[in-house]
Amino acid sequence: MSSNKKTSVVIVGGGIAGTAIARSLSGSLDASKNEIILISPHPYLVLLPATLRMVVSDADKLEETALVPLDRLFLKDNGTFVQGEVARIDEPEREVELTNGEKVSFDILVLATGTKWGGPIALPNDSSQVQGFIEERRREFKEAKDILLVGGGSVGIELAGELRDLSTDKKITIVHRDRMLLNSTYPDKMRNAMQEQLEKRNISLILNDSVNVSTPGPFEGTITTSGGKTLNPDFVVYTWGGRPNTDLIRASLGEGVLTETGLVKVKPTLQLEGRSNVFAVGDIVNWSEQKTAMKALAHVAVVVKNIIDLLAGKPTMAVYKGSMEAIAVTNGKEQGVTYLPFLWGLVLKSWLTAMLKSRSLGIPTGRRSIGY
Repeated sequence: MSSNKKTSVVIVGGGIAGTAIARSLSGSLDASKNEIILISPHPYLVLLPATLRMVVSDADKLEETALVPLDRLFLKDNGTFVQGEVARIDEPEREVELTNGEKVSFDILVLATGTKWGGPIALPNDSSQVQGFIEERRREFKEAKDILLVGGGSVGIELAGELRDLSTDKKITIVHRDRMLLNSTYPDKMRNAMQEQLEKRNISLILNDSVNVSTPGPFEGTITTSGGKTLNPDFVVYTWGGRPNTDLIRASLGEGVLTETGLVKVKPTLQLEGRSNVFAVGDIVNWSEQKTAMKALAHVAVVVKNIIDLLAGKPTMAVYKGSMEAIAVTNGKEQGVTYLPFLWGLVLKSWLTAMLKSRSLGIPTGRRSIGY
């Protein structure tokens, strides 16, 4: 590292992992020797657990609390936020280029680009379009009478619960490829508990089956599932979860840095192989685990320590060893199921899940994490 200029740590991505790294480093690094730069399209942290309720209803005006401004992110004002979208990483020149042509130099680069969402929570990168996007989704859900959700993971389940809170009259159907909701990471007793809750709320489940719908949104006509069931929705939503947002990384650093499924290959130190100054964190990391905020924050602790050590000329010794597979899945504002992998697996139902997540959606904790 050069001794006659500040060492630059550039973080690409302003989600839960990117903001946590920026905030932690801002409180740990000497501002006279280091600069921290966070680059993100939005001037706020999007608290993802709240987005499904936010796009279904204007209850609680979540757009005012779940989109948390980044103006208090850096401790001691030790950091710079750059609002923009990265178009290219120029590794030989150690700089990233934004879509507006601006270039930002780095000594250490952190890739925290997160998940690329589809469907109703695919907020546009242009912040000026976000409010209009939210209002349009609310209008669509309010007008729809027969909604088909394609995918019975946590996104499909939680959206179904929010839609049922919105209306007791709408027909809501989830089609899921697996034999049970969610996936086999979680025990059958947890998945069964989730199914029972949804069915008691008159949400129809078609399991071990699939549909082929080329375009989501308003729909006219008949859909026949692979298993031969006939459906007549007037609105179709893809709810099979997100995909790693790594197209930029592939285009800039080469096909070899990614797996076939688009995840970034990392060492246990969360550095890219052969690139000691480049880290990856969060949903894009090639680690055999569910992609959750809890996992991303576990990555953050490793990356922050290794960056501090790297800047101090020490070997990067902190390694990620994985973390427990716990989950809390909401079912509207007052229900849900929580799984904790203790004592052969604890399945905790509505009252605790409502207290932990369903009512607040983690918004107060998320806001506090970046200074609000």
